[in-house]
Amino acid sequence: MTGFLKRWWAACPPYAFALLLLVSPAWAVQPDEMLDDPVLEARAREISRDIRCPVCQGETIDDSNAPISRDLRLIIRERLVAGDTDAEVVDFIVARFGEGVLFNPPAEGANLVLWLAGPALLLAGIGVAVAAGRRRASAEPSLTPEEEALVREILNK
Repeated sequence: MTGFLKRWWAACPPYAFALLLLVSPAWAVQPDEMLDDPVLEARAREISRDIRCPVCQGETIDDSNAPISRDLRLIIRERLVAGDTDAEVVDFIVARFGEGVLFNPPAEGANLVLWLAGPALLLAGIGVAVAAGRRRASAEPSLTPEEEALVREILNK
């Protein structure tokens, strides 16, 4: 162990370390939001994993404590209880908030540009690197016979 870890372990009792290992992340889904039907609740959780919080942007609505995320979780569960399919629930949310709430937007329409931009830029970068390498290789001057003889003479000394 390094010095820091030894000092830390000596300062913290092992039971405190065990307590840290048992701590799990707190989910934003509240017990009063959960459905009684475990199948519907599992479907709601699956859908909400793919929906981005409109406020937080980097979190799913399951992870976010924002009021809008709570509203979206409740809407998902209401739609599922009403008999909507998973696709209908997602379409309902996208119709109101736009495709920006999807973590994985479909690769069609305007989103196609976003899906293709990364690979296109990668290929362009590789092309520029190859062209620069070829240009550099062809730009190196070759030695004249006199210069080669001088280099051999210097190396033999």
